[in-house]
Amino acid sequence: MTVGSDPGVLDFRGLWEEAIPYERFAAEAADLRALWHGVYRTARIPDWAIERARTAGSRRLLCITEDWCWDAANTVPIVARLCDAMDDLELRTIRRDEYPAVMDRYLTDGSRSIPIVIVLDGAFAEFGRWGPRPHELQQWAATHREGLEKSEFYAQMRRWYVKDKGESTLREVLDVLLERRKGGERA
Repeated sequence: MTVGSDPGVLDFRGLWEEAIPYERFAAEAADLRALWHGVYRTARIPDWAIERARTAGSRRLLCITEDWCWDAANTVPIVARLCDAMDDLELRTIRRDEYPAVMDRYLTDGSRSIPIVIVLDGAFAEFGRWGPRPHELQQWAATHREGLEKSEFYAQMRRWYVKDKGESTLREVLDVLLERRKGGERA
C-alpha cells in the first residue's frame, strides 16, 4: 500500500501501518547484527538533544532501511534511542528492497542510498526527511569513494562514526523535526 487515490502521492498512513517497529527490525537483523545491537546498546542521548526534541511535538519517523546497510547500522539505532527517550516520537521501519517505489522517491544523487528517515506529522503528511548519512560524512564519502580501497573507505567511515558518537545524526534529525512551515513551504 504505497499510493493513495492519486498515484503520485504516497499513502504514508498505509505505509506506517505496514512498517515494523524498530525493536522488531533490530531483533530480526541477520546482517550486521552485532553492529546494530552494539550501537543501540552504547548510544547515549545527551540532555541538549532531549531538550530540543521536546519542542518538536508529536512526530512519526518512518525509516527506509535494510539490515545489511552499514550506514543504517551506525545511525538508525541513534534515532531509535532518541525516540525511546521521547513519549511523542515513534520510529518504524520499512525495508528498501520491499518498497522500491517508495525508495525511488528518495534517491540520493540517483542512488538508492539508505537510511532515509521520513518525518511525518500527526496527519501522516511528510514534514521533512533526513539521510542517508550525516552531511559532513556524506561530503567526505563523495570525495573519497573512488580514491580508497573499499576496506579502507569503510574503516575510515567507521572511525568517523565512533568519534562522532551519533552527535551529527542527532543534530541533523532534530533540525528536520524542528522545521516550521510558512505558507506551506519549509522555512
